[in-house]
Amino acid sequence: MLQEFYLPNVYERSESLGWLLKRLQQSLVGYAERQLCREGLTHAQWGPLLMLSVNGPSSVAKLVEQLGTDAGAMTRLLDRLEAKGLCARERSSEDRRVVMLSLTEEGKRITQDLTAVLADDFNAHLEGFTHDEWRQLISFLQRMLATGERLRGADSPPADASPQESSAD
Repeated sequence: MLQEFYLPNVYERSESLGWLLKRLQQSLVGYAERQLCREGLTHAQWGPLLMLSVNGPSSVAKLVEQLGTDAGAMTRLLDRLEAKGLCARERSSEDRRVVMLSLTEEGKRITQDLTAVLADDFNAHLEGFTHDEWRQLISFLQRMLATGERLRGADSPPADASPQESSAD
């Protein structure tokens, strides 16, 4: 049975999951921005650098998907990172329509340095938590994310549905 933690006629912002998560994200980003500006980077620029550092070379389309942004914004962001000498674009040898991105040596260096910023940011926000509380928080967030992914999948039309069928729902 679905547990009702929230009721439609009662709204307490201080207990709103959406509001709390948004405020936490703003706090995390704000803290990181102050650190990243020393390297001449924004939090938005840090995302593609981190993805390239963790996953290796990637297509622009894959970065757009991973970071949940639009292609136009990603292109502008990559233009700035390329101008700073932190990443390089190259057409795929298998499919010339695909643009692959990779970190330059400077991009690798700065990304390694900046992972400390991310660790510091998270650790600062977890001040006062025990190790067990931290593991529990991670577990809860992973559970919520898995449920959200499942719910999002349930809202998607079946793969074999035609556009007319899915738009009529």
